[in-house]
Amino acid sequence: MAKEKKFVEAITSMDEDFAQWYTDVVKKAELIAYSSVKGCMIIRPNGYAIWENIQAELDRRFKETGVENVYMPMFIPESLLQREKDHVEGFAPEVAWVTHGGLEPLQERMCVRPTSETLFCDFYKDIIQSYRDLPKLYNQWCSVVRWEKETRPFLRSREFLWQEGHTIHATAEEAEERTQQMLNLYADFCEDFLAMPVIRGKKTEKEKFAGAEATYTIEALMHDGKALQSGTSHNFGDGFAKAFGIQYTDKENKLQYGFQTSWGMTTRLIGAVIMVHGDSDGLVLPPRVAPVQVMIIPIRQQQEGVLDKVNELKARLSDYRVKVDDSDKSPGWKFSEQEVKGIPLRIEIGPKDIEANQAVIVRRDTREKITVSLDDIETEIGRVLETMQKEMFERAKAHRDAHTTVALDYDEFKDAVANKPGFIKAMWCGDRACEDKIKEETTATSRCMPFAQEKLSDKCVCCGKPAKAMVYWGKAY
Repeated sequence: MAKEKKFVEAITSMDEDFAQWYTDVVKKAELIAYSSVKGCMIIRPNGYAIWENIQAELDRRFKETGVENVYMPMFIPESLLQREKDHVEGFAPEVAWVTHGGLEPLQERMCVRPTSETLFCDFYKDIIQSYRDLPKLYNQWCSVVRWEKETRPFLRSREFLWQEGHTIHATAEEAEERTQQMLNLYADFCEDFLAMPVIRGKKTEKEKFAGAEATYTIEALMHDGKALQSGTSHNFGDGFAKAFGIQYTDKENKLQYGFQTSWGMTTRLIGAVIMVHGDSDGLVLPPRVAPVQVMIIPIRQQQEGVLDKVNELKARLSDYRVKVDDSDKSPGWKFSEQEVKGIPLRIEIGPKDIEANQAVIVRRDTREKITVSLDDIETEIGRVLETMQKEMFERAKAHRDAHTTVALDYDEFKDAVANKPGFIKAMWCGDRACEDKIKEETTATSRCMPFAQEKLSDKCVCCGKPAKAMVYWGKAY
């Protein structure tokens, strides 16, 4: 058993050093490997399988709203990027440039896409002529490159996977409706599928996306009390359309500009799942996103009939994502591996269980052991998985609520930032100067102005002037 104990001890306690714990988990659970390309990660099968499940579920939800998938080039000519001034200025520090094709210098350098608004705009101007051509509801699954100075697996890397949705509409009202529709789709996805509660709201002018009229966000709270922006949806108004000349003829035969949106989620969602649900023994995956939902571990598998029964059981559980660990490792080692990798349920079954027509189900999140009859095991597995999904969400929500503080004045605010990790709810006057001061003096940033507004007081927490909005603040990844 010494080896089995060491396997788990290789993960630093999350309470001792959260950053090291996170690094240990992504490596020990075999989610990533470091590559020879600085700032870029190799996503291993365990990690990519989580992304595939996220991708499949999001894709299904997108298509239910009429969205179609497309694919754009990964290179953007500099002249195209320069068309929208605010947009290019926002991304300039992070752009990677291609200057040569083979051995020859390029006549015009190209950036490796940090995002694809300009490419979609260039496409729209050629395919949209009439109101009958609208709306266009597109999404692409791809990777993008942003030359980050500091990187962490899944949370921030120089190349990452994502989806970016791009739509164009005839009216400002339709664009705003789609912007909020996709934000709510993201929020529902996080809560239903990832068991991760989120705050829905609008970004301040300072924090909004470069070139957007408005940016909406979902913010999640990690176990260590830091916030993570988990999805954004942007209303571009007609700014991009004017910069790129995207016009259509309306029903009165008059030329009008289109109104655009953009929205995205990335592989940082995997990092969010790790930091919301994980524990000091490793990953804890919500059943709906888990690549393997059930691991069957035979006990004394060398005895006659055990593996036969195990394989029969696997076949019976074909409605779920099930694997059998029939390797020659000891059961204790297998248990540790299953726990580190976050597999929601394991089934232990050996000769005595078979004789008694039963098996033992063990929950990864609570370690609860449940003895069930083999006659009822399909139903019981389904019940336990659904219970886990619900309870993991409720625990995460309770943690978030317990780590949300109200601050009515600046002294309370500074004390909360210093001593109470988590979200801080406080009123704000709407002045950029107060937002800048708070960040400079406390390192906390505005996370969002929630849709569900509360009037905590009449005064701005920073300057004392009349307040315009309640804001969630916090330190963030």
